[in-house]
Amino acid sequence: MPLPHGCLNGRIMKCLTFFLLLPETLKKSKKSVRSNGKVPACYEVVPLSLKKKMAAELYPASANTNIANSNNAAAATVTAAANSKKNALQLQQSAQPPPPPQLQNLNNNNLESSNWQSFHPTLRERNALMFNNELMADVHFIVGPLGASKKVPAHKYVLAVGSSVFYAMFYGDLAEVRSEIHIPDVEPAAFLILLKYMYSDEIDLEADTVLATLYAAKKYIVPALAKACVNFLETSLEAKNACVLLSQSRLFEEPELTQRCWEVIDAQAEMALKSEGFCEIDQQTLEIIVTREALNTKEVVVFEAVLNWAEAECKRQGLPITPRNKRNVLGKALYLVRIPTMTLEEFANGAAQSDILTLEETHNIFLWYTAANKPKLEFPLTKRKGLVPQRCHRFQSSAYRSNQWRYRGRCDSIQFAVDKRIFIAGLGLYGSSCGKAEYSVKIELKRLGVVLAQNLTKFTSDGSSNTFSVWFEHPVQVEQDTFYNVSAILDGNELSYFGQEGMTEVQCGKVTFQFQCSSDSTNGTGVQGGQIPELIFYA
Repeated sequence: MPLPHGCLNGRIMKCLTFFLLLPETLKKSKKSVRSNGKVPACYEVVPLSLKKKMAAELYPASANTNIANSNNAAAATVTAAANSKKNALQLQQSAQPPPPPQLQNLNNNNLESSNWQSFHPTLRERNALMFNNELMADVHFIVGPLGASKKVPAHKYVLAVGSSVFYAMFYGDLAEVRSEIHIPDVEPAAFLILLKYMYSDEIDLEADTVLATLYAAKKYIVPALAKACVNFLETSLEAKNACVLLSQSRLFEEPELTQRCWEVIDAQAEMALKSEGFCEIDQQTLEIIVTREALNTKEVVVFEAVLNWAEAECKRQGLPITPRNKRNVLGKALYLVRIPTMTLEEFANGAAQSDILTLEETHNIFLWYTAANKPKLEFPLTKRKGLVPQRCHRFQSSAYRSNQWRYRGRCDSIQFAVDKRIFIAGLGLYGSSCGKAEYSVKIELKRLGVVLAQNLTKFTSDGSSNTFSVWFEHPVQVEQDTFYNVSAILDGNELSYFGQEGMTEVQCGKVTFQFQCSSDSTNGTGVQGGQIPELIFYA
């Protein structure tokens, strides 16, 4: 029997109120489950048969059109609420956690979930999330010079356990009480690299910021980061940046890096002194380099490099570039150049016309070259010792035959590797077995197919089985434990000596060489015999 209209509406309103309040009931019930482990009463699902009966009572078929419309809306509401309840139950009973929230940490803009700790099980991961993060930050740094500074949030505890300097700053007897600390002498990018390491043990170094990062690591006494910076600099060290890195290594008191810089500067002195980096060094480093006994270059190269540095220093000081000003900024460094060790021609075409020497100095140097009674000079008179080249000889004997070793533009090549970093300066080659003869030769050094150095020149042999040196234009740095390919293409009418009883491994001083055959060799040279008996190098 249909219910009265008013009574029916009352039943409908009660039902709607129940389902509207259902989400809040679910939330309270979830808390109750966490506290006592029991499923609350609101989790009991109404059986489907009872739902149908309730729907039949609430929405009889004989109801008028308005009541039918109300019934349809109520049914839709009941269905949606039931689905919501079902989803809540499935979520509660599911063993799988929801996917981790998307944690953003860009420009201190943090959109974290309230339970982000659950998705990062290790201490390292959770600490890493706090890097450059405003969340729980209890100190801020204003890093960089005025006008180019950056505000960086941090956490005192993390910094204090990673650096004794920060510990003293925050927890020492004279602890810093300000909430903002200014650090004008550190670059923002370098400071962030320092903090990232302290929060996560991650080190991200780049060529543009590694020196600034080394400074920051030294300032705040973080030795592991400082060591990583030094290793990075050593691997990227080359002639064009060796003088700058020498200056920095002295400033940071890094003796191992200083030694590596000297190895490069000594062996590749001409390239190092002609580099732009040489003009950026400080005066004390300039004087140390110019005093260096082992510089492997001509003195005219040293003199020209000193003039280039003086011109750059005048620009830095805002002075007109005049001979007088260049002489003044050089100071005593000018008198460390060994001008009298130049040839007379080098001096006459260079230093004598530079206008940086006084007329009396120029006159006395000319007399020193030519006169029997030589005047006293203020410049050093002894020539630099330079470096003594070493030779790795890979054959135990040599021989010649009536039809060997012949050259018709074909390539003699061999591969080698070393266990220490060296500088290949040239090759020793066999000459004619039939008396004095001249050869044209192209020598080449490659790594993984890339040409590192080559030179086209000539040499004259005297008919003996000795080797004859052929040099690259500049010594080439060769890294350890990597195979390089060296080749020679000779052109000459005379047959030459050739090596035999070749060795796959040769010890030369503190350097061990390993040899293997090269696919570039088309004239018969290999490990056991052929040409290229010697590698000339500095170590």
